[in-house]
Amino acid sequence: MKPSAQLSQLAEFLQQFGAEQTTIDEALSQAQVLALPTRHILLHQGQQAEQFYFLLSGLCHACYLTDSGKQFSKEFYWDQDTLIGFEALITQSPSPFLLETLSASELIALPIELIETWRSQGLALYQHLLERQLVFKENKERFMLMYSPEERYQLFTQSFAELNVKLTDYQIASYLGITPISLSRIKKRQNEPQ
Repeated sequence: MKPSAQLSQLAEFLQQFGAEQTTIDEALSQAQVLALPTRHILLHQGQQAEQFYFLLSGLCHACYLTDSGKQFSKEFYWDQDTLIGFEALITQSPSPFLLETLSASELIALPIELIETWRSQGLALYQHLLERQLVFKENKERFMLMYSPEERYQLFTQSFAELNVKLTDYQIASYLGITPISLSRIKKRQNEPQ
């Protein structure tokens, strides 16, 4: 894909979320197209973000790492998604999570100062991006609180069928808030004849 086509995708996305042409032009002038391999770390947990990203294609993952080596999936990102750590942005603190590619991915990197400017200027674009993230968070909270682990797995496989085949059982279990052993048992029960 030619860089102009990639930047056109970003421009369309920003326009869809209420950006004016001057804001779009400024973003495009600072955009850097990246083609990254699988398991490339975009942001280490505890690192100050210098960029945020627009994912053109591929699969990315945000997760929390514990001192004991456990990993808890925060979120998965795929085509036409934004990778923005709003908590760290708002509190001016280091990232509480690790951000990485899970497949070969093509992204557009933008300087974090750009979204900080959108925030300080009270641009509708910033508000729309923040609201979009809030809706995702509310959905994930409801998903975790209102459904049993088995129901969560069923909903995950129905809603994200394409992810189900791209992720390891460990990653899926982590996202569902269960152990890989529990996921294995759920899968086994679902595959048993009724």
